[in-house]
Amino acid sequence: MNKKFLYLTKLSLNKKIKSKWFYVTNIILAIAIIALVNISSIIEFFGGDFDKNTNIIVVDNTNESFELFLNNMNIYNEDEKLSITKSSESLDSIKENIEDNDLIIILNHDDVEYLKAEIISENTIDSLTYQIILQALNSTKTTVGMIQTNIDANILANLSKKITVDRVILSEKNSADENMNLVMSSVFPTLILPFFMLIVFLVQMVGGEICEEKTTRSMEIIISNVSPKTHLISKILASNVFVLIQSILLILYVLIAFGISKYMGASSELVDLSSIIDALKTSGIMDKLYIIIPITLLMIIISFVAYSLVAGILASMTVNIEDFNQLQTPIMLISMAGYYLSIMAAMFDGSIFIRIISYLPFLSVFISPTLFVLGQITIFDMIISVTVLILFVYILLKLGLKVYKVGILNYSSGNVWKKFANAFKKNE
Repeated sequence: MNKKFLYLTKLSLNKKIKSKWFYVTNIILAIAIIALVNISSIIEFFGGDFDKNTNIIVVDNTNESFELFLNNMNIYNEDEKLSITKSSESLDSIKENIEDNDLIIILNHDDVEYLKAEIISENTIDSLTYQIILQALNSTKTTVGMIQTNIDANILANLSKKITVDRVILSEKNSADENMNLVMSSVFPTLILPFFMLIVFLVQMVGGEICEEKTTRSMEIIISNVSPKTHLISKILASNVFVLIQSILLILYVLIAFGISKYMGASSELVDLSSIIDALKTSGIMDKLYIIIPITLLMIIISFVAYSLVAGILASMTVNIEDFNQLQTPIMLISMAGYYLSIMAAMFDGSIFIRIISYLPFLSVFISPTLFVLGQITIFDMIISVTVLILFVYILLKLGLKVYKVGILNYSSGNVWKKFANAFKKNE
């Protein structure tokens, strides 16, 4: 029996790994991930440039506004990608030598509005850059107006200073919220989305393969040689091994992408890793990694088994892929609910509802680690979630196998849910 089980598992796994679809998909995935991480270098290669500084050439016809404008630009231009210089050349001469990344700002005196400006460029201006320039010009205009109306110099100096903000948060728990917002808005969705997609992929793969064997009538030959239990477990094992292999490949593609980015010395990245790492350290997540990683990996593996078990049991009651698509919809909706609840978990701070949800199978793998990171549950709660998940898989295997034995050779075209209920009743 062990030889037959290993043969079925190997056959199912080879069917997935040695297919042209697998190679083509992974080639496309690798290229897409590498291209996405190194998008700035690719754009630079084709003539674009994310990080090229914008040169602002100022023509100050007022003879008093340039220094004020420069000071205001230094306040608003925090990323220092705008270089400002004053020019005494004629406007026609500057226009003749203007380049793609150059801007010309002409400052003129006005008797009513105190200061007016004209902005000239070869191409359109980035909206963020334009807003920075407008802010600096408005501040400059205000200062010029104050000077011309003889506002006290000390008052003027204090008004021109950037505001000083003392940030005080009384609650220690909430002091890390601002850094946690970055983590929850960038890191978690990035990590959870691939897991969600792998669940969808796993459910469709297990169900699709069983439906295919029933449709081609090869199921009768297989079940005549092995037990339904051996058949189901072999499908689950092969599919989960395949998903784990695919997960490792995805991680490898990401590492290669960042390695290429590092080797090429890209000046900008799609993801600001340094700011994310700093936010992780400040929020205290780094100190919890030794707990989060092993428990989360365990929950992921057990959840993969649970999802594939349900997919296999439901697929046994179908006779075509259309019936299975009907049955897998509730599974997809549950996993989607878990995905969105994990992203919005911070909104449920202190809620008993979200705490109870974190114990439920299918949902716990999304929510429990998230709540632990947020400090809303303890390690004891995560252990409860893992225990409930293991018990659920055990019960599902015991009861589901009874349904699977009846349904695997059932080719009737009746209502799928009625067939499922009848199969369960026969084994009570």
